[in-house]
Formats: sequence, structure tokens, C-alpha cells
Amino acid sequence: MEQRPYPNPKPIHYVSTPDSPEFTLLTHSLTHSSIVALDAEWKPPVRHLSATTTEHRAFPTVSLLQLACRLAQSPPESTDLTRSDSVVFLVDLQSVPLGSIYVILKEMLVAENVLKLGFKFKQDLVYLSSTFCSFGFDPGFDKVEPFLDISSIYYLLQQRQLGKKVSKDSKSLATICKELLGFSLSKELQCSDWSQRPLTEEQKIYAAVDAHCLLELFTIFELRIDIQASSANDDDALDFRNINLGLKEILEKPTPCKRILSTKVNEASNIVRVTTASDFFKDYLSTDVIISNSLCRQTAPLNHSLSEIISKYSTKILLKESDRKPRNSRKVKKQPASGSNRIAKGAEYLDNWQGPPPWDSMNGSDGCPKFLCDVMVEGLAKHLRCVGIDAAVPNSKKLDSRELIEQALKEKRVLLTRDAKLLRHGYLLNNQIYRVKSLLKNEQLLEVIQTFQLNISENQLMSRCTKCNGKFIQKPLTTEEAIEAAKGFQKIPNCLFNKNLEFWQCMDCNQLYWEGTQYHNAVQKFVNICNLTE
Repeated sequence: MEQRPYPNPKPIHYVSTPDSPEFTLLTHSLTHSSIVALDAEWKPPVRHLSATTTEHRAFPTVSLLQLACRLAQSPPESTDLTRSDSVVFLVDLQSVPLGSIYVILKEMLVAENVLKLGFKFKQDLVYLSSTFCSFGFDPGFDKVEPFLDISSIYYLLQQRQLGKKVSKDSKSLATICKELLGFSLSKELQCSDWSQRPLTEEQKIYAAVDAHCLLELFTIFELRIDIQASSANDDDALDFRNINLGLKEILEKPTPCKRILSTKVNEASNIVRVTTASDFFKDYLSTDVIISNSLCRQTAPLNHSLSEIISKYSTKILLKESDRKPRNSRKVKKQPASGSNRIAKGAEYLDNWQGPPPWDSMNGSDGCPKFLCDVMVEGLAKHLRCVGIDAAVPNSKKLDSRELIEQALKEKRVLLTRDAKLLRHGYLLNNQIYRVKSLLKNEQLLEVIQTFQLNISENQLMSRCTKCNGKFIQKPLTTEEAIEAAKGFQKIPNCLFNKNLEFWQCMDCNQLYWEGTQYHNAVQKFVNICNLTE
């Protein structure tokens, strides 16, 4: 399937005040929708908080909540099938009084006749609940039901395509969109500062797409489930196993499925192209909205197909008390069994780093920090590279403990892990293994910098290849040199040719980089994380 950029959802309703038409439309949509896709953007927690600060603020604060709603019924007297029945909202939680949306969000999250969609949404729910709790709305949001994760949808479609069980490999949302929708989902603005206002148009589009694509992926799943059920006894029906077909191809191909035949091809195209008009919502919505303690939901009864999907495939997210507490606190160590004192003492010693690392100049090394991040902290490796630190990953994801130790010893690296079991091998890796305690990548980076007393300067930022850990060539390339170097290897967007940019190339893998929007956003992110502005 041809890969195209994901189309921009239009219009995008930005909700920043409770007395706006956008807020009125949001209230109506959340009480009339059969499906709501959820996503959130958040900023890291504030560092160096006082002892009196509530525990909730140890979590990142959600600054933007994205909702894509599919209405259960069309607005009155609306018979135009070319109009999409979905609408996208960006709720600015830094501007909207949280009390104005707390009740309606809480009721929507547990409404039995509203299917909630998300992609690994539990972490976002923890942060969302913590954000509301920190402003006095306690309890926060502790349950989402019924819920369907997009990664589960992908797994089910893959399993049905192959006719057998498949491994539940973790796929990114961008990868799933490429395979099922044929659209390329850009993640360039993922690292941008979501606490800054006003948001750029690019940020708004990025955030809206992240929520809207969940609805489109569910539509693929919904149609294929319907096709399979309708064609179980018909040899001429559409082959469900052809997972590469898009919505338009599915609806254009002859099939006896009554539901598919009754849907126009141009409507299916609009489902993929996303919303083209929604002003008609405003024509009949009243601007007089009363926020009460209990809102009256007016969602129409679910159709049979959606009810079947909910009963068969949905689950729920239920937060436990342990989910509400930061998990970087140290655990009480158990007393070692007799005969294992040497290993246990080594593990205790390694859990609290002491002594010079293997790269120390006193050991005859060059003094340059070098780490090996196992699969449990692979994301930390990229963060370390972004601040100019040599951070390798295992030669293979299937390396056992002994092979990891051999690589660390051979390359004189400190092995970073979150696996407490690896500490048992501390007597083999003298001063070369450290257990990372933090869960979030930003906090892990700070922990490693502070533990090993690493010196980070702004001119080090983005000086290593995030792909392979190689160093960049010392001299930047001109646009002409970059075009020549990229031939047959990497495509440079045409929009960069007239911007007089400098290009940098990795000496190991030849990957090209340039100082575009993503670069500047990443630099600012790590300047803030590492407090380099002081």
C-alpha cells in the first residue's frame, strides 16, 4: 500500500474556556458519542519540590487532552452522507477550569454505552488522574470501562489474517497506522514542550492526529469484523485475510454484506480523509450549557455490531493504589540466605554506586563515560546519546546475562539495567553494573548524570547519532554535499533545499541530520531537563 502522510483533521476544536462554542460542542459530543478516542500530552514534573508538595505532583502534569468522538446519531435533519460523524477536540487543561469538565469526563470514562479507545492509555490515565487530584479533585479518574486498546486491535487483525496465534510484539502507533491505514504518522513533535502557550499550528495538528487515527483504526477493525460475520457462508465474499486493503478498497469490492453495500464509497473516503466540515453542529446546539453534578447522557442505544465488539473484545483500565504512587522509591532489601553473603553484599553495593567507574583516568582509561543499556532501559540509551554520552545497546535483544556481562567487560562500559536479578553478577562486573531506579526516561537520565557526576554542556547536545551511537563528522555538509551523500540511502525533504541549512552525517551508519524543528525542540528539551540555562 502506498505510504502517504496522515491527512490533517479539519476542523480542530481547541477548547480553552468554558464559555466558548467549542466547549458547548465538547459537552454535547461527550454526552452523545458512542465511541471516544483518548490521548494526552504532558510535561515532566517540576524538580526540587518542597517537602510539603503533594505526592501527586511527582507525576508529569497533563497539559493537553485530545478527544476524537464518533457521534451515536447524526444531528437533526442531517442527511448528508458525505459528512463524517466524528469530531476532534483539544482541551487545554492549562486554561480550562478543571472543575468545568471533571464530572463530564468522569461519567464518560465509565459510561457503559460509550466505547473508549486508546493506545497504551493507562500511563496517560495515571497522569490525568494525578493532575486533577493535585488541584483538589480527589478521587481522580480510577477506571475506564469499556475500553479497547489499539494494540489489541492490531494483534487481533494479525491473528485473523494468519489464521493462528501470533506473538504480541509491541508495535508503535506509527507502525500500526502504516500497516492498516497506509498513512505515515509523523512523530516529529513528540518531544516538543507542551507546557508552552500558545501552541503552534503544527503541535495542534500533531495532537489531533494522534487521537483521530485511533478512530480510523477502529473503523478498519469494525468493518472487517462485520465482513467476516456476513461472509461466513458465502464463497464470493471479501477475503478477510487481505489485511492490506484500505477502507475504500473494502467498500468498492463486491460483497453481499448489506451493511457495506449500504455505505457509499465517497463516505468511506471521507472516513479516511477525516472531517471536512462540522459547522452544522453549531446550527442546532444551544449555547446555554448548565454544568451540574450529574449530567444526563443522551447517547442512542448501541447498534448490534458495536455491542458485539464491546462484549467480545473490550476490557477495562482499573488503577490500583500502587499506580498512584511514584515507583522510584527504594525497596527494603531482604536478608540474604546463608552462603550467599558475597553476592548479596555485591548487590547492595552496586545498588548504591560507589568508587571510580571503569573509564576513570586513574584506571588508565580515557576518562570518557561509556554505558551499555539493556533492553529494559533502551530508551535511556537514546536520551544519553542526545546529551553526547556514549551509550550502546546489546548486540542482540536475545542476549543472556553472561553475554551482556561479556560485552560490558570487553568495551569497558557500565551496564545499566532495571533488572535486579542482574545484580547477582556484580562479583563478575566489578564497578561495572548499576540498577536504574527511576521509571521515566527523563528522570532516568537525571539519575545517571547525578550518580556518575557527568558533565553535560549545551555544545554536547545532539552530537551523537541517536540511531547507532556513532559520532558526527567534524565538518558540516552543505546542501549539495548532503544530497550527494544521501543518494540511494536517505531521502531529504524538498522543503529543506532553500533554507540554507547545515547537515551532519554519522561516521558509522552515514545517517544524515539537519537543524530543523525537531532538532531545536529536542535541544530545548534537554536544556530544560539538564538545567543548562542556569
